[in-house]
Order: sequence, then C-alpha cells, then structure tokens
Amino acid sequence: MATLDSLKQALRQKAKATASSPKQPLSDTQYSAGFDILMRGSGWMTYQNFIIPQLSQLLAPLFNSRIHISALEIGPGPKSLLGYLPGRLRRKVRKYTAFEPNGLFATRLEEWLCSTSETEPPLLCLENPPDIHRIPFVLQDNIGSGTSTGTSDDDEKYDIILFCHSMYGMKPKHRFIERALEMLVERPQGGMVAVFHRDGTLHLDGLVCHRTASFPTGVVSVANNDEVLDCFASFVAGFIMQDVDVDKAIRVDWRKVCRALGRREEAHPDHLFFSSPNVMAAFTQHATTLPELTAQVPLVKGDRTVKNREARLHRPASIVRPTEVRHVQQCVRWALKHGVALTIVGGGHSGHCLWPNVVSVDMGAFDQVHILTAGKDGGDSGSDSGSLVVAEAGCKTGDIVRKTMAAGVTVPLGARPSVGTGLWLQGGIGHLARLHGLACDAIVGAVMVSVDSSQVLCVGCVPSQHRPAGAVRTENESDLLWAIKGAGTNFGIVVSVTFKSYAAPTYLSRNWVVPLSGNLEARLKLSDFDKLVARNIHWNCSADAYLYWIAGQLHLGVTMFESSTTRLTFATPTPTSVGAIWGLEADFKAVDGVSLFETEMYVSGMHGGHGGGKTSSFKRCLFLKRIGEANIADRLVAAVETGPSPLCYLHLLQGGGAVGDVAGDATAFGCRDWDFACVITGVWPREQDGTEAAQSAVRWVYNVAGNLLSLSSGAYGADLGPDPRDAALAAKAFGPNRPRLARLKHSLDPRNVLAYACPLPKAPIEQKLIILVTGESCAGKDYCADVWVSVFIRCSLTARAVSISDAIKREYAAATGADLSRLLSDRAYKEQHRPALTTFFQEQARQRPRLPEEHFLNVVYSAVDVDVLLITGMRDEAPVAALSHLVLDSRLLEVHVQASEQTRRIRRGCHGGDGVGDDNKNSNNSGSNLPALDYHPSLIFDNDTTGNEAAKRFAEHYLLPFVHEDLQRLASMVRQVADFPRPGIEFRHVLGISQQPGGLALCTSLLQTHFTGDWAKVDAVACCEVGGFVYASALASRVDLPLVLIREAGKLPPPIVSVIKPPSHISSLAFNNSKEKRIEMERDVVPRGASVVVVDDVLSTGETLSAVLQLLDEASIGAEDVIVMVVAEFPVHHGRELLRQRGFGRINIQSLLVFGGA
Repeated sequence: MATLDSLKQALRQKAKATASSPKQPLSDTQYSAGFDILMRGSGWMTYQNFIIPQLSQLLAPLFNSRIHISALEIGPGPKSLLGYLPGRLRRKVRKYTAFEPNGLFATRLEEWLCSTSETEPPLLCLENPPDIHRIPFVLQDNIGSGTSTGTSDDDEKYDIILFCHSMYGMKPKHRFIERALEMLVERPQGGMVAVFHRDGTLHLDGLVCHRTASFPTGVVSVANNDEVLDCFASFVAGFIMQDVDVDKAIRVDWRKVCRALGRREEAHPDHLFFSSPNVMAAFTQHATTLPELTAQVPLVKGDRTVKNREARLHRPASIVRPTEVRHVQQCVRWALKHGVALTIVGGGHSGHCLWPNVVSVDMGAFDQVHILTAGKDGGDSGSDSGSLVVAEAGCKTGDIVRKTMAAGVTVPLGARPSVGTGLWLQGGIGHLARLHGLACDAIVGAVMVSVDSSQVLCVGCVPSQHRPAGAVRTENESDLLWAIKGAGTNFGIVVSVTFKSYAAPTYLSRNWVVPLSGNLEARLKLSDFDKLVARNIHWNCSADAYLYWIAGQLHLGVTMFESSTTRLTFATPTPTSVGAIWGLEADFKAVDGVSLFETEMYVSGMHGGHGGGKTSSFKRCLFLKRIGEANIADRLVAAVETGPSPLCYLHLLQGGGAVGDVAGDATAFGCRDWDFACVITGVWPREQDGTEAAQSAVRWVYNVAGNLLSLSSGAYGADLGPDPRDAALAAKAFGPNRPRLARLKHSLDPRNVLAYACPLPKAPIEQKLIILVTGESCAGKDYCADVWVSVFIRCSLTARAVSISDAIKREYAAATGADLSRLLSDRAYKEQHRPALTTFFQEQARQRPRLPEEHFLNVVYSAVDVDVLLITGMRDEAPVAALSHLVLDSRLLEVHVQASEQTRRIRRGCHGGDGVGDDNKNSNNSGSNLPALDYHPSLIFDNDTTGNEAAKRFAEHYLLPFVHEDLQRLASMVRQVADFPRPGIEFRHVLGISQQPGGLALCTSLLQTHFTGDWAKVDAVACCEVGGFVYASALASRVDLPLVLIREAGKLPPPIVSVIKPPSHISSLAFNNSKEKRIEMERDVVPRGASVVVVDDVLSTGETLSAVLQLLDEASIGAEDVIVMVVAEFPVHHGRELLRQRGFGRINIQSLLVFGGA
C-alpha cells in the first residue's frame, strides 16, 4: 500500500515527464474539495484515533495549570482541532487566533466557532470573537516587507500554538517552529508548540522535541471513479496544469498512477486505499537548547550507522558520544533540566535507538571487556568458573565472546555477534540458555547513571576497580538489580554490566534442510521436530527450526547445537533417531564460541545467506509452547505462506531447561514457561529500505504476531518500543511483573527520560497505606515496625519498613568519611557520631528548608511497589498534617510508640535501630510522652510489655482495618464528577454514598468500628448541616447517642450560642460571592465537659470544622473532649494544618477515606 507521500512523488514525476505546460496552484474551491475527500471515512479515523486523543493527553497538564488559555492554530481548515477536546479543556480557551489562508475554510471555521444554533459552540468561553486571519503564517523576517502575518500586535503571545494539518509549503520547517516558539508566553512557563504532520518524518535541524508520538497505521480511502480521482490527485500533487488540454491529459495519467499504487480490498472493491502515517511533535521553549549539551559532551564523528533498518530512517536531533561517565551524567542533567527524553544506542539493533528530533546517547566509546579471575576482587559472584566479566555498554556480543573464550570462560549471551547491551538487559536468548539461562540471568551487578538524580549508581556485585569515583548505592538497590535483569533499558543509562561466567565450551553444530511438499507435510514435520526431537534432548543441547520459502517451495531447516567442556558426543534424541526423521545432516561442524555465529542457518544457509548487509529485516518475537500441536503448527505454516516476499521466515529458538528453572518473579524477565521463542522476521533487499516492500514486510510481522498472540505465553520485550502496534505485545512482555515494573518506572524514571524504551504500563493508582512510626529513643519503634510488617505480609500484602534517618546518615557519611555500614547497623558507633550527626542534620535543614519533605518523598518513591510502607525515624511535628498533601493517592497515618522511662532505659543497652530523628526536645520526659506533644497522633501504642504479642494484637485491631476491602467498597461508591461545581474541578460526590444501595449502612458501620475511642465514654454526636446530618444521624442511632444539631443562624430556637463560619470549600468554588455565615447550636444541649464526637462528610480546607470546634468551645466543650470523624479527607487543601494553626492540633481527627481531588 503506497503512502500519500509516495503517491505525491509519483504524480509530480508523471507531470514533469509528460507535460511542459506551466503549473497552476489550486483554487480555494479545488483545495477544499480535495481536503473533504481526504477527511471522509477512514481519513477521519486518524483524527479520532490519534490526533484528538494525543492532543487531549498532551494539553491536559498545561490546561490544568492555567485559569485561561490563549491559543493560535495555523492551518486549522474548516474546523478547529481544539473544538474536539474534552469539554473541561475547551472551556479553558478564552482567546482564539487562527491563520487560515483558504477563504472557504476561514468562513466555515468562523461560522462553526460562532455558532448561534441550538448546539453549544465548540469554544463557548471565548472572551472575544475568534480572530481569524485569512493569510498564511509567515516568518518574522517577512513582517514589514509586504507579507504580513495579519496580527495587529507583533508581540502577541500564546499558551498553545498548533500546526494542525501538516507543514506543507513551510520551508525550512524548523524556522517556522522557531518563530512559533518566540510567540509562546514567557510567564508562566510551560507553553507549547504542537505539530501534526502527515506522511514522513519531520526534519527539523537540531530542534529537540518535548514529546513525540506516531500513528503508522493511518489509512485514506478514495472512491475509485474518475471524478473523485481527478479531484484527489490534484489535491495530493498540489497543482493543476495551466493549459486546459494538457490538464485533461495529465488527469488521465494521474488516474492510472492512483490505480496502480492504491491497494484494493475485497470488502471495499470500489475504493483505493493509501497509507497515511502521521506523527506528532511537541516543543517547548527548551527546544533550542541543544548547543548547551553539545558544548559539554562530544558528538559522534561522521555518520553513525546503526544495524536496525527502522532506526536508520529516523533523524535524531543529535547523536552525542560520551567518552567518560561524567558525560553521561551531563546528558541526564540536561534532559532533566529541559524536560526532554533521551534514547540510548548500544549495539544499534533497536528500532528506537534513534528517534526523530530526540537526542541519542551513543555508548560506543565504552567498549572494554574485563575478566576478573577468582580471588581478584571477584567477590561472591556465584560463577561456576569463579570469574566475573565486566562488559561496558558499548561492547557487542561477539567482542565479549571473543575475549572471554581466550580466557577459557564464557557468558550465555545472545545468538547474534552484533547485538549490544540492550539485549542482555532485556533477556538475551542464546545457545547456552537451556544450560545456563538467559543473558540477564547471568547479570550480578551493574554501574548506571540514574535518570532521576544523574548520580552514578553501583548496583549489586561490581568489582571495586570498576566502580567509578563517587558511585553510590541506593536504598532500593535490590529492586533495581531485579529490574535490570530483564527490563534494564527502562530505569537508567547502564555504563557497564558485571556477569558471572562459565567454563567456555566447544560446540557441535548440525544442520538439516527438509523440503516440504505441501502444508500437510509441513505440519507433520513440525510436529515431529517438536515431539520427537526437541522435547527429548539434554539441556546442553538446543534445537532451532526455520520455516522459509526458497525456489518456490516451503522448507524446514533445523540446526542442532551441543555444548561440552569435556567431550563432543551428540546426545541423540530418543526414542527416534534424528537421521530417521530427516536423513543425513547437510553439514556437521565442531566450532568454538566465536565461530558458532557463522553456523546459524540464516547467515549462510537460507536464501544464499542473510549476512553481509545484503538484506534488511524487521522482527517481533513471541513465546510458544507445544509448537507441534495442530492449532499452533497450522498458524505457523499459514504465516510463512502469506509472507509478502520469499525472504520472510520464522525462526524458532528452543527454550526450556535453565530458562524455566528461574521463577517468573525472580527477575524482571517474567516469561519463563515456553518451549520456543518464535522470531517473526520480515526481510527485504537492502536497496528497498523505505519502500512499499519494506512496509509490507513490517505489516506482515505485526499480522502474524497478532494471530499468534492469543496462543502465546508471552512476548519478548527486547524488540518493543513506542510504535503503537507494539502495545498489545508489550502487555504480554513481562508476565506477572508488569505492575511491579510500572511502579519502579514511576519511581526510578519519574520524568520519563527514557520514554522510548520498551513500553511499561503506568503505575497503578490503588491507594497505598503509609504508616509513620514515631516515638522517643528506645521506645521500640523499629521493632514494632518489623512486627507490623510481618502481620501485613501474613495477610498477603506487600509491606516494608524503612528508616527515614538513613538518608541523612548517607549524606553525613559521604561528607565526613564516616563508615556508612556501621552508622546503619552499629549502635555504639552511631552513638559516638550522634552529636556531629545531629549538628549536620540541623545545618542541612537550615540550608534546605524542605529537607524533611525531600527525605520523605525519596523513601515513598523508593517503595512504590509495596502496599504498606512503614517509616521510622520521623522528626517532624504533626507529620500527617505536614506531609499528607505530598502523597495524595496514599493514606497517611502516624502511630506514636511510647514506653516508660524505665523501659526505655533498659532497652537502650539492648537493641538499636532508631535514627537521628529520635533525639527531640521531649527526650527527658518520663512516662507517657503524649502530653508533651502539641498534636494528636492517629494512633498510640503503649510498648511496655516484652515480646511481640501486644504489637501483633495492635496491628490486627487498629492497622489491618485500613486495608480492609470494605473501605475499598466504600471508596468505589464515591462518584467522580468532572467540571463541577465549575470547569476544571474534579468533584468527589461523598454525600452520594447515602444514595447507593447499602451505602449509608456500610458508611455508618465503618464509622462505628474505626472509632479508636470508647463509645461508652461518649456523651453525644454533633454535626453541622448538611453533609454531617446524613451520616451523623445514622451513626448516633446506631450507637444510641443523642444528636447535637449545628445549623445556620435563625433555624434553632433560643437560647443559642453562635460563631461566624467562612464559606465551605465547595461553596466558595460554586459561588464567587459566597459570604460568611453564622452557625449556632442550642445552649446547654450538651453538659459542660461532655465528650463529643463531631461527624462530617468531608475535611477539606478545615474552615467548617474550625468553626464547629470554636462553637463547641463557646458551649464549654473543650478540645480535649472532642474527637472528629469524617467520611472523606482531601489533604491537598491542608485542612489538618489549618486546624493545628488555630489551636486544635491536639484533637484526634479520623477519616475513613482519603482522596487526591477537590
């Protein structure tokens, strides 16, 4: 199927070759008619499936950060793209300008935007009529020279500028984008230029994209009749012939071109189809900052030729080639500073190692291989040979095998000599996989640059002489090593990998080529191969198969390998001999690991050999079991039969053995249960790169993968990238590990610097429980935290305890040279350093006022993969009030552990673990330390008893209810309403729980059971209208207590007490002129000093609760006698902090639900 771009070239070439008449630009009417044909049917699907969703996703953060949006569209056509955005975004657009030189389009656009019909106008909140200029958008250099942009003010600035329907006629394109960048608002930053371009890539000469996306499957259908084709062909070509007779003649030729290049489909025999791939590129003010990077990091010298055909077609913004680790760090710092992504070039086999208008980091200068024999700082490597192999990120598989073979060892790498780091980090399936596992299974350590902090990280076992100066170890080191082993291209830029090695074997290679008479024989031979051979050979043997065409006949090729460090005797499969199945082998060789690569059948035995750069290929890989079963064998044979060229083939690499011995969750490579990796390989001659032949091969690969996907046990992530066709494969790429990988991606690459690696899902949004375990030194905080972790784990939850003080200890050790390991584990050593450590912390806190928040967030982000996180060593006062707004999708609790002075004195010499934050101003108080606090913790645990039974009972009674499914069920009853009570607000309808079947009963039941006090000691339940009435009245009835009503002034009989109440959060949003009101309650309805539970539906800003507490105080009910219970809390509004500031910090506030919205 030809692309529109290739059709345009063919039409223009035909006109140039057959006509000498001058060309004439299309009239507005002719252009409009052609555009309408383009947008019909399947053409509009590109807008529905790509342009509008991408634009909505791109603009949502920008629009949500601004009250009003000013927009400029360049070439919008008859309708604005912005008019198709979701309503909450459209309503933000208050100013609209467009450049539309087509007069017909401009008129239709204005009519559409200013619609006075019953339908709502698309941009209904415009403050002024749309400003539509009926002239082209031109460069600033042309202003004043007779070609005006049409703007009345050359200094007009916009939040968003869209190039809507490609950039045809704009040359050079980068100059037009630079002009648009100059027109973005300077304050606040974050304005954006977005380009949608049809057919082909954008060559923008060094401009760096903020974000890109592609839609390679766009299609345009055109009715196959003369009248339509005449209109469509002239639109695509961009002109007609001036001479009428010549124009008539060329139209006839153009119809023939269209019919020759257009694809026909049986379902639509009266239409022609053309491929119309689209790309989106978004730019910010940082698009022109590339010189800042290239001034620090060397560029690639000459052209960087990569192996992959896809990547060769991409034109990156630049390719830098760091020669030192600090250069890699500078790349990351630059990317973080300017909000852009990077791609990484290792072996160059990845289709996305180069990406349009994105900076690529070529690691080729890091090309050393180091072999450390036993006893030379190899550490406990777990290596059979006792040796470690350190391979830098620019090494190729062939380089490593060659050097290790010379030392008598090897590493189980892939089966291609030219592949690089990306393959080892994402799997690595080779001929030793059945014996020793995948390449990623042999990884024991790595050096990498963090794409979150730009620090050099040392992960796992790395020999000391290969650890760069300044390299640090992270708190989540075990998680990072786990992720590197199978998904390692997603979490940082790897500088070197440390492998365990094995004794180098010699290989015996045998090849068979079996011509197949037809489909039936093909299925039978494939079944024999699977059942009689592959399932019966020893782990040191592997049997690979190829299905391919040659000389018009289907063939089955088989290569069998045996590896041995001591002998070469082929372990013949039983019960049937190989010769009885296939006859004599075509060749028989004994080779070493270096020569093994040349024995691959695809290199020399198929189609005259695919080696030597004669062909290009595109591959995707699925994992299959029992390929001899009829349902799978039939699809494999049918796949080869439908190949667009005889060069396409299927390669079946045998798995099992040691690959399947590793548990699916032991490494990030989660797909372990498979017999064969089926590599679907589309091939075409190298000279046909970028042509329809190449595109057909790629489509075939995806079609075959789609047909096999439901029968597969997973997909190989090493090939996958940002192409949207990879999404379905990526969903099966990591088995059970995808949720954990998603959380780690969010933690380790939060700004998506490695955006074009194998796609991972977004981190799940289910609510995490974070428990801050506080208390004085030796109260037993760490001990209790460990006990509570065990309780959660026993209930099938993932839980972890972390000390926040470890962060400052790491910084202190780095600054002073203190022994970090002893600071973390040796209590006596820590006590020696405590005064200096405390002084260091105080100085750091003075220099970095947000230091506690930094440490808190670092701990939270490092544990993104757990359900429950317990944090010890907290130093902050009222930490829930101070920190809950930072983790809006998590529930934050504080458990204050207390013990008597005598108990703490006994423990002081027995066990440690409490951190810097243990030393606070109340450390000399004896007995319960709660009276010394000016706030009320969520829970208090008295830890004076020995053993762990009391701590377990506490967790079961007070902590486990926070992860009970009933709370999740209650949360699901809270409906989310967009753009209410005004545009841009995401409203949570908490009161709506009472309208759900069983909602009121469930809510009041949870309010009763989650109450941490004693209902027998409570005298009354109080509430303020209207939300509180609903839940408080039901709760009061349930616990058999009187209900105290707090209402607006004038609605209760005297005598009353009253206070002024500011408007609630929602009221202030809904009504701009919302005013203060007076609330009141009846005097003496509650006796002085009575115990009262205040119930409300929400805690948001805290203004309503503050007024209620003031009113109770007026009625002689002190704060020490009040407990507050709310159904839902919204920490983003700092309600707890406001209450604390107004003197109500010591009131116990409990909430059932926590939400991140309004």
